[in-house]
Amino acid sequence: MDEAPYAPARIRQLPSWLLGRAAARGHQLVARALAEEGLRMTHHAVLSAIAELGPVSQAQLGRSLRIDPKDIVAIVNDLQGEDLVTRAPDPADRRKNAVTVSAAGRRRLQRTERLSDRANEELTAALTLAEREQLTALLTRLIQPEG
Repeated sequence: MDEAPYAPARIRQLPSWLLGRAAARGHQLVARALAEEGLRMTHHAVLSAIAELGPVSQAQLGRSLRIDPKDIVAIVNDLQGEDLVTRAPDPADRRKNAVTVSAAGRRRLQRTERLSDRANEELTAALTLAEREQLTALLTRLIQPEG
């Protein structure tokens, strides 16, 4: 893995800098792992969301993941092109399409989830199980909106 770019000592102590570096390393590990199955991270996230939410409209999918509608259409097109998802008229609103994970999509998702888990284990290998759980809990608190 590439060395982190130089940062002054004071910067290296900032949680924001450390989180950014950890996130970059995590993204690199997960992206590399998912590439083994020919899937990009965003496609994996969308496929996972469809499996969890589906059948789901593309509009709801985009809102849920905070992905631009044009980008959602392109990603769903890619996933459909690989027979990982299907589109059908939404029974609640025939003007919309509902997206569902196909059997092939579920199989691919199971494989990519295992790969992603392995990458995350590599990312946190220096931590004990208790520290991993604590890190996850702390990061979850940090990303929650104020309220």
